[in-house]
Amino acid sequence: MADYPSSFDRDDLLKCARGELFGPGNAQLPEPPMLMMDRITEISGDGGAHGKGHVVAEFDITPDLWFFKCHFPGNPIMPGCLGLDGLWQLTGFNLGWRGWQGRGYALGVGEVKLTGMVRPDRKMLTYYVDFTKAVQTRRLTMGVANGRVEADGEVIYQVTDMKVALSEN
Repeated sequence: MADYPSSFDRDDLLKCARGELFGPGNAQLPEPPMLMMDRITEISGDGGAHGKGHVVAEFDITPDLWFFKCHFPGNPIMPGCLGLDGLWQLTGFNLGWRGWQGRGYALGVGEVKLTGMVRPDRKMLTYYVDFTKAVQTRRLTMGVANGRVEADGEVIYQVTDMKVALSEN
């Protein structure tokens, strides 16, 4: 593992979005408003249910978030795809945290289950990413993980076999 801390605050995540955390051309989070977390509370390369690494992060929900204004007027709901994107963001972040080189991109997801909604009265989302595989070879750098999102402690999204790769191209 590279010599990075095991938790990150919002300022750290913004440094990552600017390409300052893992260096130019390496794993980078999106800037707000597409940055889907406020802090990473835990990260490892050997933790989680499978011993292959994990990430836990939090996102504070407030009624003035940009997506509530447009999705849907009069019936505000956070789009489920944004929760999925948050899980992908964290999967790629973990690869950069390991010190692996290249820019991250999502390759796909096996199964997605949306069983709840994020409305403006929710207070916090907690993301859980649990790696089932982390591969770095001469030709391939990729993480495969399962994930879930909880809204105020209630499981609302579950995914299996998320795939994120790093490429130097």
